[in-house]
Amino acid sequence: MKFSAKTLIAAALAASIIAPASAQQVQKLSATKANEYGLAYTLPTTVVDVTLEVELTTQLPGEFARYARKYLNASNPITEENRSARLLSATITTHGEADPEQRYVITLKSTQAPFILLTPDGRPLAINTETIASVDKPQLPVSRPAEPTPLQTKAAHQVMTEEMIQSHSTAKRAELAAQQLYALRQTRTDLITGQADQMPPDGRAMELVTSTLDAQEAALVAMFLGTTSVSTQVATVSFTPSADADNVSNIVIARISPTDGIVAADDLSGAPVTLSMKTISRGELPISEKGEPLPFPKGGIAYTIPGQANITVDYEGRKVASARVDVAALGTVYGMAPANFTDKKSAIFARFDPATGAIVITGPKDQ
Repeated sequence: MKFSAKTLIAAALAASIIAPASAQQVQKLSATKANEYGLAYTLPTTVVDVTLEVELTTQLPGEFARYARKYLNASNPITEENRSARLLSATITTHGEADPEQRYVITLKSTQAPFILLTPDGRPLAINTETIASVDKPQLPVSRPAEPTPLQTKAAHQVMTEEMIQSHSTAKRAELAAQQLYALRQTRTDLITGQADQMPPDGRAMELVTSTLDAQEAALVAMFLGTTSVSTQVATVSFTPSADADNVSNIVIARISPTDGIVAADDLSGAPVTLSMKTISRGELPISEKGEPLPFPKGGIAYTIPGQANITVDYEGRKVASARVDVAALGTVYGMAPANFTDKKSAIFARFDPATGAIVITGPKDQ
């Protein structure tokens, strides 16, 4: 299917970085004489969410990088600042948002006080039952800050001698740092072999002393070899499929920058993350015995018969995620007769999918 420039631009604008959704709240509305037994709700449009997890790595050279070979016999110290980003995972999920063009008012007149459960934005969750449909969602990653580098710990200050602080010569400070490093290693060897002049009184004290020495040694080594810090960043971007888009190819939904991680789709500092959608099926109206679409029941309780699409996410020429999802925009709206929910002897309940507006299950009201 060919797309006009207007359609593609609208689709691109529909992709935006969003915040994690809060826990779902529920509002209950009862059909009573006060509201003339009328209940209003709004069917949803389905939004595709892509949660990206990116690993950010920052490498910083140490103050004495050019003396690393001389004092530590190290041939590969970090000599310049470097930042990089790596995509760890991409997870595809969906959620629903109220579609203002799909608002309905139903009349449920009964002495049994029928009721409907709604999301805060008015999407239907259930009728005649306070149990809503369970939605299986994968566990999403969470951002993880970088651990302090050896040079960001107290140990880095503890190993700085007065002579090192006062010296204005980098070469001299490097020599003093190397001497301090050798002395620390000798002290630790003496402790381990039991030859230290003052041994710790017990095992716990020994552990505390050796861990302090280890931290101080790591700080001194970092002054020569540099530091590497790693953090993870998580963000969710969303894309709203439209009813007239059977297939969408390689829409840029975000970018990954080596310096800033996940950035907006129009930020050219990063490599693009693209989304493609291929329609698998469209929702169709039920067919009568004569093979004709059934008409919408008078005063019917509207629900969605969704279509299905395959969503793929690509980055740097490879597919990083794929999922088959139900999509309201690819479906159609049908209805159930209100009498099913108001019959005194055999009233039923219904549970809806909050992401599509489809009916998940129905059954006897008391069940």
